[in-house]
Amino acid sequence: MAIAPRISEAADVLTPSERRLADVVLDDPQAVAFGTVATLAARAGTSGPTVVRFATKLGYQGFADLQSDAQREIADALRPATTRIRERPAGAVVARVLEADLENVRATLAAIEPDAFDDAIALLSDRRRRVFVLAGEIARGVGIVLVTQLDLLRDGVVALGGTPVRIARQLADVAEGDVVIAIEHRRYERWLLDALEQARAAGAEVIALTDRALSPVAEDARQTFVVAAEGVGPFDSHTASLALVNALGAGVAAKLRKTATQRLDQIETSWSDALSP
Repeated sequence: MAIAPRISEAADVLTPSERRLADVVLDDPQAVAFGTVATLAARAGTSGPTVVRFATKLGYQGFADLQSDAQREIADALRPATTRIRERPAGAVVARVLEADLENVRATLAAIEPDAFDDAIALLSDRRRRVFVLAGEIARGVGIVLVTQLDLLRDGVVALGGTPVRIARQLADVAEGDVVIAIEHRRYERWLLDALEQARAAGAEVIALTDRALSPVAEDARQTFVVAAEGVGPFDSHTASLALVNALGAGVAAKLRKTATQRLDQIETSWSDALSP
């Protein structure tokens, strides 16, 4: 399991000093990856023994294991698909994908803070706010699923994308209080970050679905959901992103049950009429 989900799972048992350590680790992974017990303790204003206890609460044998994991995560983040595809596969691909994606989904959903999820659902269910979904090239499929689900439940849902001119025209409609859901993993696309910056400048509330707490997509976001994306082979997995999108869709459906039921009935009638001979 990655470090961020470990911290989320242990949050309830962390002392104030350990919470400061957690903030340092999440804000600056290099501090633990390339620092020492003493330097990390100094950054968090605590002691060496507290650093060691913090590591054990996260499920590590000690600081060295925590540091090794941090180094591995940083190295993996810098390792492009062109490198990973050259690695010899370990065999039993289907079984490995099953194991990896089950853990991705478990880690992602288990790390969700109930208050953060409820706030996101409240934003997405507020029909006075338009919802704009912004997804990168690789995450586009997940974004389409989210747009489709939300559009079946409420009006005012827009998929941001297309040519630069089309995106600029769409962004011109973003107003203060609207919601932008950004879905993107590492190798963050410049156009997406530029569009997100413009949406923030317009006063939009941002919900980020991304692969690390320090992702540029999460900058100034109202809510950030970190998605575990460990992949088998050269590509990151988006299975957990889809599971999170399904959870958001289910939450909005429950919140808008009355009006969403009427909307779905109308849509179903239209479909039936269109299919009738």
